[in-house]
Amino acid sequence: MTVKQRIYRKICVCFGKYISDKTYLKLLYETRIGKKLNLKNPITFDEKLQWLKLYDRKDEYTVWADKYEVRNYVAEKLGEQYLIPLLGVWNSADELKLDDLPEQFVLKCTHDSASVCICTNKKNFDWNAAMDKLQKSLNQNYYWHSREWPYKNITPRIIAEAYMTDESGTELKDYKIYTFGGEPYLIQVDFDRFHNHRRNLYTTEWEYIDETIEYSKDPNVKIAKPEHLEEMLECSRKLAVGTISLRTDFYSINGKIYFGEITFYQEAGFAHFEHEEFAKKLGDQIKLPK
Repeated sequence: MTVKQRIYRKICVCFGKYISDKTYLKLLYETRIGKKLNLKNPITFDEKLQWLKLYDRKDEYTVWADKYEVRNYVAEKLGEQYLIPLLGVWNSADELKLDDLPEQFVLKCTHDSASVCICTNKKNFDWNAAMDKLQKSLNQNYYWHSREWPYKNITPRIIAEAYMTDESGTELKDYKIYTFGGEPYLIQVDFDRFHNHRRNLYTTEWEYIDETIEYSKDPNVKIAKPEHLEEMLECSRKLAVGTISLRTDFYSINGKIYFGEITFYQEAGFAHFEHEEFAKKLGDQIKLPK
């Protein structure tokens, strides 16, 4: 990190809440990516996501980013059968009681993307650590970190969902579908997320793409084409209708498709690509309004 990047980082940390979104993103972009942010003529995928943060703001985005409220949107567009069973929703960690939950469950906050707590066995689950983690998350407005506008007005809550695994029996591979103009274009599969997080990329025809976005790829891991890939892609289309750029996430469990979440800005618009050409190719798919 250069001296200028260190200075910009300190400005963001110390004075971020007093800086406009546009100025903050310019400083943070150069800190994280090492280049000046071009908002007048954005070209790369990351640059265009920063533009969308500032100029593509709709009230429904707050609902879609809310991990609890989005369930109603999914039920309306796809049907309740695509939702992972909900075990409860709470306003604070103090309201949760371990005895009220089953042997296995997943806890997460509704307003961020890093507060997941997974319990596979109550006897080995550190309940106090989980409650501390969740309460700290509830006390933060995730919007301020990277100016991801949809998170700004979400009501912070905690939800519990059923614990589920895919055919591996140990994890859930996360199928993240990039859509542009409402049409699926790229599938990102995240796997082994809590031990050795890796990420492989595929076309919508399930052809492997030899490229990385932030996390390392592993071409030696042969991920089978999901049994109901076309259904998954159609679900993505239905959720992304009318949008410029959107990522819709799904799981494939025992031959059924389940919804994961909706994300507007991959890696908050600060993803590191293996090749600049690929970042530009993805950027070309985002058609910004004139």
